[in-house]
Amino acid sequence: MSFREKPAPGRLLLDDTVPLTAVIEASQNLQSHTEYIIRVQRGVSSDNSWQVNAPITAGYTHLDRNCVLQVCGISLPLPPKKLIGNMDREFIAERQRGLQTYLDSITQHPLLCSSLTVKKFLDPNNYSANYTEIALQQVSMFFRSDLKWEVLEPLRDIGWRIRKKYFLIKNKEQPKERYLLSWVDLGPDKFLSDKDLQSAMKLLTSLSTPYLCPLLFSSTSESSALLIRPFSERGSLRDHICKVKPRESYLKKYCNPKKSQGLELPHIKLYGRQILEALKLLQDGGVFYGHLHASNVIVDEGVCRLMDVENGMLGVPSALRPAFTQLRKINTTESIDVFCFGHLLYEMTYGRPPDSVPVDQFPDAPYTAVVSVLQSILSTEACKSGMPSLLQLFSDVRLQHSEKLQIKVPSRLKEALKTAKESLEKRLHEEQRLLHQHRRLTRAQSHHGSEEERKRRKILARKVSRNKIHNKLTSTTTAGNMFSPSEPTKKFEKSCSGASSPPTCPSSPTPPSTTGKSVCLSSHLSDKLYVHLSLLPSVCLSLCQVKPALCQISNIIFTFESACMM
Repeated sequence: MSFREKPAPGRLLLDDTVPLTAVIEASQNLQSHTEYIIRVQRGVSSDNSWQVNAPITAGYTHLDRNCVLQVCGISLPLPPKKLIGNMDREFIAERQRGLQTYLDSITQHPLLCSSLTVKKFLDPNNYSANYTEIALQQVSMFFRSDLKWEVLEPLRDIGWRIRKKYFLIKNKEQPKERYLLSWVDLGPDKFLSDKDLQSAMKLLTSLSTPYLCPLLFSSTSESSALLIRPFSERGSLRDHICKVKPRESYLKKYCNPKKSQGLELPHIKLYGRQILEALKLLQDGGVFYGHLHASNVIVDEGVCRLMDVENGMLGVPSALRPAFTQLRKINTTESIDVFCFGHLLYEMTYGRPPDSVPVDQFPDAPYTAVVSVLQSILSTEACKSGMPSLLQLFSDVRLQHSEKLQIKVPSRLKEALKTAKESLEKRLHEEQRLLHQHRRLTRAQSHHGSEEERKRRKILARKVSRNKIHNKLTSTTTAGNMFSPSEPTKKFEKSCSGASSPPTCPSSPTPPSTTGKSVCLSSHLSDKLYVHLSLLPSVCLSLCQVKPALCQISNIIFTFESACMM
């Protein structure tokens, strides 16, 4: 976006801190190489995704070479190639797995993932512009209107922001002094009007406090800003911790520093107290910051000064935004400042930033007082319950200055800053809500697809199936009992009790029935039938209760019994 270009109405400025994820979906064989189809997604929404076709000869090798992985000191080798059989399906599948691991290592690295080369490879539509050329054009336009400044050299890649460029300049009236000019695009968190933003930048240039790096000049447009401040040859606090040269590329300086070392306890407490004083000064004045990290702290003769205080007003996202958006209790600009301070304090103590947050296992350190402060900010309990206040941290350290520091902000600007602060927090809350929903959905899907859950569902399905069969048999038994042979049994028992006496021998004649009809059966067969039929009622009743399907058979037998007794 050019210096004079106005954003289109309704256009949402891109947040470069939102992580990109890349998954290789498929591959296709072309004439001389294999092309891999990559699905890239920004954030957690699957709707914000697109495809990238990456030839292995011009894609990953190009990324590997231009990411300066060798300069960074990080070893991320590509999977091996084959001269013969490189089109075999098994080899392509194996190579695809290796390339996926390679991609994951880059997109999950805190510094490599923000590299312009990586962004341009995964999202060419949004990162195809030449930001260095755009910055040079705008700086040249500025110098034509103010002839006292002169560019000495561009400071390439000394910062991690893609849309922010640095130049070393001098004032012709003071040729020995060196100054740092920075050009930056306005970000998605810019909620101040253009008029209020100009007033806020004018306020910052008028500040003169011991713990804020002075801003000498500022100029804002509808889409970008230009800033001039003194240049520190000693570099930032991170340069001091990593023991590197300030003008080198940030990837070379910070990706894999060889000589990084934590500070001594007196320096940790002194620097920490000075930084806390600067944060409190900004908060009391209604100026939101949120950009505290070791590269934004300048140490000059034992005094720490914060840089880039204007970043919050310009709307550029914080470097630690991917970390604190995961923690719902960090939902105000004040809590963001405390969280960033804990991150910085960890780096001052151990010589490197924490790998991830929350941190529950701290490496051994000789400073128990510092570890207790770190636990109050970075532990799981602290991240769930909330951040401590600034006044609770390093309250025992006394500073040299005695006067009370304050920033006098005009009432109209203070109200505008308050409204912008609320809008910034509202966007943060919405992003945290979406992340929370995504995590819950992911956990539910993971639990649903686990082996234990599958076994549990199978056992439950078997129980339900058995219950259904049992209920069906019970209903069938109830229906069978409605047609039980109770009446034929009663008739049989009544007829048996009405007879004078049972026959005593096979030759005895069969007694006549009460109806006067004789039974047309031989006496021997009649005796056997009488004995067997006398046992049928109880047997058939039991069978009806055990197996309803025999009810029909028992009814037929009872019908035959009744016919025989008539």
